[in-house]
Amino acid sequence: MPDPYYITTAIHYPNGKPHIGHAYETIAADVIARFQRLRGREVRFQTGTDEHGLKMAQKARDLGQTPRDLANEMSGHFRTLFDVLNISYDRFIRTTDADHHRASQAIWQAMEAKGDLYLDRYEGWYSIRDEAYYDEKELTTGEGGEKLSPQGTPVEWTEEETWFFRLSKYQEPLLELLNTPGFLEPESRRNEMLAFVSCGLNDLSVSRTSFDWGVKVPGPDGHVMYVWVDALTNYITGLGYPDGGEMWDKFWPASLHLIGKDIVRFHTVYWPAFLMSADIALPQKVFGHGFLLNRGMKESKSLGNVTDPMELVDRFGVDSLRYFLMAEVPFGKDGSYSAEALVNKVNAELANSFGNLAQRTLSMVFKNMEGVLEQFAPATDDAALLSRVKQACSEAFPREFEALNFSVGIEAWLRAVYACNQYVDEQAPWGLKKTDPERMKVVLQTLIMAIRDLAIAIQPVVPDKAAAVLDQLGIPADGRDYAALADNDWFARLAGVGHTIAAPKPVFPRLDLPADEAA
Repeated sequence: MPDPYYITTAIHYPNGKPHIGHAYETIAADVIARFQRLRGREVRFQTGTDEHGLKMAQKARDLGQTPRDLANEMSGHFRTLFDVLNISYDRFIRTTDADHHRASQAIWQAMEAKGDLYLDRYEGWYSIRDEAYYDEKELTTGEGGEKLSPQGTPVEWTEEETWFFRLSKYQEPLLELLNTPGFLEPESRRNEMLAFVSCGLNDLSVSRTSFDWGVKVPGPDGHVMYVWVDALTNYITGLGYPDGGEMWDKFWPASLHLIGKDIVRFHTVYWPAFLMSADIALPQKVFGHGFLLNRGMKESKSLGNVTDPMELVDRFGVDSLRYFLMAEVPFGKDGSYSAEALVNKVNAELANSFGNLAQRTLSMVFKNMEGVLEQFAPATDDAALLSRVKQACSEAFPREFEALNFSVGIEAWLRAVYACNQYVDEQAPWGLKKTDPERMKVVLQTLIMAIRDLAIAIQPVVPDKAAAVLDQLGIPADGRDYAALADNDWFARLAGVGHTIAAPKPVFPRLDLPADEAA
């Protein structure tokens, strides 16, 4: 049996409604989870919301709400979006959950028992928006002379009593970890973190006394944990830490933490150091993906270009959005999107290519063969097409998806779709109906076999649409995983029981874009 697979997204900060970036990361994680399930692995998939910290407390105050009421409201928006996006998570965790407070206090006590926490006074720069501390040497100067973080966010000078974590103690183990092949990808992120750690690590302030919206530090001194100690701990909370048990034994260490490139430091420097201190095994891989840009520009409320993913779903459909985001952007790099780019890509590749292939093939089988499948022997051209489709679906596509090269894997799949359409044009089954009806049956049934493999392969990306194609083909629910791609007898079994193709319904309708939105 293949090893179990545990994947997490970053938990999302709900000081506002979710935007397209939240949808992008969570869709990508869902695609990976579905892909691994189809490969036969038992998968645990966790996402959720990170609800503590000064930023949430200030936002709630500005709105005249309590932090908990704001957290409840905004976390609900994220959960609703992820359900609409067909995200197959196993747990939606909230850092306000009782078991999470208990887990966070347990890892704190483990670090304290190791001698890695001490009380002192912090004086330095803090970004409320990033919930991050920065050294003077990391700051830049804004147009008005104000000091800014590396992310371009305002920083303010902070002085207060705080608990410190002995991050400096873990510099050499962290360098060794970052030099471990495969731990942090893509390579550009690894190089950034190697440079950061190589310059020397200061001990990290890990508690606050200036506000109380957070996990309480064990003890009577009135501290709450630095939000990132609490946030990162969610990954082990969801598996039963500190009690252990079956889920913990099965799924930890995590197979993959999928995160945005702006929080790589927290996940590959701070988090491993906390785990080393608490004597907990380290995650196997962290991947820092790029940002989605709106027509090449970062989204901003002041520019009025913030995209509501629910709006995109309402207009274009869930699977259209999922396909575009995975096919359009090389994963790990920044990418750009727009409504017209989505419409053009989905129409060209799903509606006109794969959708049209399935629709016209099934229609011809229904009309010209009364929908009845028969045993047949593929000729040389037919076998060549099936071999090409099998190579794309069983080798190229899974190889690239395993490496998180989604756009490359989809391109390999799409080339197989194009090969099928070329085969249709060359064989012209509509003409064979009159000149050689037996050959027509062979051609159409060859296409049925190819479409089945193509639909099985693309399921992680467009689960509902792929399922609709497989339903129309009559493929049973237990014959849709990737092991089924090696089953060469499935067609004979269907034909042997007299399976009949019904009149098909279009699965991939063309999308429309209002004229005033076209570029």
